[in-house]
Amino acid sequence: MYLIKRFWVQVIKLNTWFIFLSSLVLILGSTMIMGVIEPETFSNPFDAFWWVMTTVTTVGYGDFYPSSIGGRIYAIFLYIIGIGLIGVVIGKVVDGFGMIRRRKEEGLLGYKDEGHIVIIGWSQKARFAIEEILQSESINEVVIIDQLPKTPYLHEKVHYIQGDATQEEVLLQANLPGAKSLLLFADDTIKDPLLTDGKTLLIVTTIERLSPEIHSTVEILNESHIQNFRHVKVDEFILSNETISRLAVRTALTNGISKIYSQLMSRGIGDNLYEIDKKPHWQTYKQAFEDLIDVGATLIADGDKMDINRRMDEIIPRHARLFVICDKKTYERIQTLE
Repeated sequence: MYLIKRFWVQVIKLNTWFIFLSSLVLILGSTMIMGVIEPETFSNPFDAFWWVMTTVTTVGYGDFYPSSIGGRIYAIFLYIIGIGLIGVVIGKVVDGFGMIRRRKEEGLLGYKDEGHIVIIGWSQKARFAIEEILQSESINEVVIIDQLPKTPYLHEKVHYIQGDATQEEVLLQANLPGAKSLLLFADDTIKDPLLTDGKTLLIVTTIERLSPEIHSTVEILNESHIQNFRHVKVDEFILSNETISRLAVRTALTNGISKIYSQLMSRGIGDNLYEIDKKPHWQTYKQAFEDLIDVGATLIADGDKMDINRRMDEIIPRHARLFVICDKKTYERIQTLE
């Protein structure tokens, strides 16, 4: 018994590929051997293969079984060696899946797909951002980059990369060149706003070198630091402290206005803000406005210009970015308009 135990301990320590190859040789070899020992029982190779597989996996249907002494002796060999070896193989497969899952949770697996959003810096703000992104039908997956030991957000559409975002190899692990856009949140663990924005600038510089065309939204703490970003391309700056303060003032001055902001900023509350494509028959903003009113949507802006109501007779540019306020069903109807 001790020798058998020692034997299996050594088998488990063997190279995984060697164990898989040995198992394959054992199964195929046993298939041929049983066909030779008992040709009357196993009239074709598949029957022998079927019996070998049901034996080594301990299923044992009993539809085929050896009746000769030689066949039974070889069956005993399979019971002792084959079942143990296949058990080791199954264990290796299960361990492999477990290892992949652990490595994914620890952020050690690279991301290969494209069209995702990269979020750098974990915080409660990042959590809210992910929940909002996952409600959008246009985004497939989210990739988080941070230095936490394990993923902070378990979800099938959220992938985690562990590492320092100032390092190129970490950004490449997140497939930054293939990403649709980037959200960079300020590091909440740094108390000095100057140092926080300095780290943000260092990350943005690395991003600019790897993927200059990516649409980037960056949170900074001090508005005066924006000028320090002038040599790199940043599409949007978010001043989180300033935004919260302004919203608080507006709420204090106008009762209920925070609910309007919440609707516009969240997919999960009331009517939302959607971007739509220009339809071929829309020549002027008035034509687009009237068509959209008929289906229950309100055209409010072209890009960052919110003066549509004063430019009704103007021609809509070819590459206009039209924004409307409506509910999800209305937005889906607009998408079907010709």
